[in-house]
Amino acid sequence: MKNRKGFTLWLTGLSGAGKTTLAALLATELRARGVNVEVLDGDEFRTNLSKGLGFSKEDRDTNIRRIGYVCRLLSRNGVGTVSAAISPYRSVRDEVRRAIEREDVEFIEVFVKCPIAVLAERDVKGLYKEALAGRLKGFTGVSDPYEEPLAPDVIVETDRETVESSSSIIIRELEQRGLIPEVDLSRPRIVSSGFSRRWRSAAKSSRRVTAAGGGSSLTILKRLFLNKPIRKR
Repeated sequence: MKNRKGFTLWLTGLSGAGKTTLAALLATELRARGVNVEVLDGDEFRTNLSKGLGFSKEDRDTNIRRIGYVCRLLSRNGVGTVSAAISPYRSVRDEVRRAIEREDVEFIEVFVKCPIAVLAERDVKGLYKEALAGRLKGFTGVSDPYEEPLAPDVIVETDRETVESSSSIIIRELEQRGLIPEVDLSRPRIVSSGFSRRWRSAAKSSRRVTAAGGGSSLTILKRLFLNKPIRKR
């Protein structure tokens, strides 16, 4: 596709919320429509361009500024750029938005929302369990802050939606802004059923535990993952 403006699609959310998988599906759909697109994955970016940075607030902000800088360069040159990084602090996300919008490029913030109970259920590495048990410090959302967007352009709820549904919501936003061409909805859609099944399974597990005993997210997580008795208040 020629002469179409670039844009930055900024996916933010907790670890395990589905940002990377969603970004990959979005990139596939966008390329199928002839859009020149690049994905900046948070983990890959740290490995290649932010190697040596730690996880202090200062280092996290530096990493996000670097991702934002690359997004700005790509987007202003006509590339549809998808960033998939936790980006936990609101102030630096807003800073990146302002820098990109100064280039007359659209910045679309997408909050990839998912409850911690579901994230812990999905977590094959057991990092949430370690953080909840106090053995892993500086883990975003448990022992380190995550500041949710106050007014995101799009919200997708990955505990309730399939990855295809979440992708479609974002694609519609891009279409409505005139950033990508619309297509015939009757054509075959991209399918990623394996991940969708895992999302649905984790969401059901979380709802079953909540219905059985109620309580806060951390209380539910202790019951699910730490096998600790629940203290009555």
